[in-house]
Amino acid sequence: MKIGYARVSTNDQDTQLQLDALNSVGCVRIYEEKQSGAKTDRPELQQCLKSLREGDILIVWKLDRLGRSLQHLIETVTDLENRHIGFQSLTENIDTTSPTGKLIFHIFGSLAEFERGLIRERVKAGLAAAKRKGKKFGRPDALNEKDKDMVLAMFNGGAAKIDIARHFNVTRQTIYTILKECDT
Repeated sequence: MKIGYARVSTNDQDTQLQLDALNSVGCVRIYEEKQSGAKTDRPELQQCLKSLREGDILIVWKLDRLGRSLQHLIETVTDLENRHIGFQSLTENIDTTSPTGKLIFHIFGSLAEFERGLIRERVKAGLAAAKRKGKKFGRPDALNEKDKDMVLAMFNGGAAKIDIARHFNVTRQTIYTILKECDT
């Protein structure tokens, strides 16, 4: 059974062009949504995906109507493939029910994976460069250097760690960490 999914991003837009295209290829049921593609919660898409059964074909007018991103699109179509459900995109002429369509879609997936790898490498290189320049990552210190010196003085003066923590309004673990740093 051919099932269609049509989506526009705003209420000002109209799905009629998509509906006409989906009806012309014989969709028996069409799920229609007015929702941004960036949103993760798209109720009609979720309902559409749940309704699909083995042997069905999900048809969209254009790839970007289905996925929030290329990664999301690949995950969705891979899930459909695992459930033995076909996928067609009319504008891009992609049809995973044919060997050629599967090949094209897997090439898209490979390109997306390659791009993710490049992004990871660039992020790692950027972080390493920032560390070399002295950039500190993570949460900022709870206490400044003057307060840390005061913590050490209070501790050496016999104050209990819990009392020091209360005085500075920090956790006991923060005091332990400061005292450990002073030991090294």
